[in-house]
Amino acid sequence: MRLNCPCCGPRGLEEFTYRGDATVRRPESPTAPAQDWVDYVYLRDNPAGPHRELWYHGAGCRSWLVVTRDTRTHAISNVVRAVDVARADKEGAGS
Repeated sequence: MRLNCPCCGPRGLEEFTYRGDATVRRPESPTAPAQDWVDYVYLRDNPAGPHRELWYHGAGCRSWLVVTRDTRTHAISNVVRAVDVARADKEGAGS
């Protein structure tokens, strides 16, 4: 499997580290109910199909990436820098 890093171009999987689900959102407040924190820390979906994941390009540009990958076939449909996703989410929330 190869990832097409937006900064470095196509690279082998050995340059990257999978870091988890990119759709999980941290509770807004440190004083959020305990169940919100339990859900955030321990509960994860196991989707079949397209899914957004966080990957770290540690042996390259050291960028955090959001990879959209089909969990059934491992086909990768999109790779973007996580900072760009965060900016877009922030701009969308401000509308």
